[in-house]
Amino acid sequence: MKIVRNILAVIIGFAVGSVVNMALVTLGPRVIPAPAGVVASNSANLAASIHLFEPKHFVFPFLAHALGTLAGALVAFLIAGSRRRVFAFAVGTLFLAGGIAASFMIPAPTWFIVIDIVGAYLPMAWLATRVGREFPRV
Repeated sequence: MKIVRNILAVIIGFAVGSVVNMALVTLGPRVIPAPAGVVASNSANLAASIHLFEPKHFVFPFLAHALGTLAGALVAFLIAGSRRRVFAFAVGTLFLAGGIAASFMIPAPTWFIVIDIVGAYLPMAWLATRVGREFPRV
């Protein structure tokens, strides 16, 4: 039964984290609109106009990555039947791999990529293990 819980912990944690991530990615442009003339949904237009983006435009992408990872890792930590930290970090590592892949596919300034890769994934998985200890086991 623990094996099933552990597998479900990663799957459900990743799904929950993905939903949180996409919700924030969707909300971001409504709160902080892209610069005039930029069509963020068009990768060619985005790449050509990334120089118009200010640091404020990267707040929601960072929050999406960090809070998505935190939520997913926390869910994995709470569901896992054993070795809960391992499964929280497994979810964090999955999101880190996605963040690294995205850094090659989506144009962004180097400073943002470094902050995102260093601060949004494994530190949030660690934080999830700290917060998760305060909740009763599921």
